Amino acid sequence: MPEIRLIALDLDGTLLNSAKALSDRNRKALCDAAARGIEIVPSTGRFYGGIPEAVRSLPCVRYAITINGAAVFDAREKRDIYSAQLPAEDAAAIMAYLDGLPVIYDCYMDNWGWMTASMQDDAESYTPDPHYIRMIRELRSPVPELKAFLAERGHGVQKIQVFTMDLPLREKLLAELEGRFPGITVSSSVPNNIEINQTRANKGDALRALAEYLGLRTEQTAAFGDGLNDVPMLREAGIGIAMENAPDEVKASANAVAGSCDADGVAKTIEEWLR
Repeated sequence: MPEIRLIALDLDGTLLNSAKALSDRNRKALCDAAARGIEIVPSTGRFYGGIPEAVRSLPCVRYAITINGAAVFDAREKRDIYSAQLPAEDAAAIMAYLDGLPVIYDCYMDNWGWMTASMQDDAESYTPDPHYIRMIRELRSPVPELKAFLAERGHGVQKIQVFTMDLPLREKLLAELEGRFPGITVSSSVPNNIEINQTRANKGDALRALAEYLGLRTEQTAAFGDGLNDVPMLREAGIGIAMENAPDEVKASANAVAGSCDADGVAKTIEEWLR
C-alpha cells in the first residue's frame, strides 16, 4: 500500500451514519490520521456552509471538496482553490426543460442554495426523506422564480439538484440528460435525486486538483464513498474504498469495501492503515 497523505471522505452514508451524525470512533480515527500528517478532506455534494458543524469544526479539516467538486474550499483562507460552474444561461435552459416534468429543483450559487418558493413549499411531495426536506427548508433561500433570478444575478451555477418520486423518470433523466445538454455531468447521491454539474465539477477532478495544489501524487490519496457521485473520486484516488451500504455499481468502482456507515466502516479501515 502506498503512503497515504490525504483521505477524502464523502459525508452522508459514508463518514456520517444513518442519523447524519459523526460517531466518536470515526472522529477519533480522523484525528489520529491527522496527527500522522494526513490531510482530512470532507468531499460532499453540499456547499461548505451546509457541512455539519461536527465535521467543519474538526481542527484537522482545512480543505473541503464541495458541491460534487464544483469547488475546493480552503477554510483557513476563506477562498476556493478550484472552481467549475455552469453558465447561468445553460442552467436556465436545463431548468426550462425540467419545468415540463414532475420534479422540483434548486441550485447552488455563490455557496448557497436557491429555489423557486412554490417548489420549496411542495418539497414533501417530491422526497420522502425528512433530512432532505429539512435541508431544502433551511439551506435554500426562496425566490419568486429561479430562472428569472439567475438571469438577474448572471452568476455561474455550481449545481442543479432535482427531486422526483417518479423513479422510472429519474432513471431516464440520468441516462439522457448528458446527451441533451452538452457540457454537464449527471450523478446522484440519494435514491430519488439527480445532481447536475459542469463537466469538470466532479469529485475526481477536484481531488486531483487538490492533490496537485498540495504537491501530492494521486497515488498518495485515499477516498471513501457510497454514492454515484463518489465514483469519479473512488476511481481517481490511489485507494478507493466503497462502503458496505453502497450500491453494487459503486462497489465495482472501488479497490475495496469497508463496513457500513452505521458500523464505523471508515474508522475501522483507517485504524488498520495506522497500525
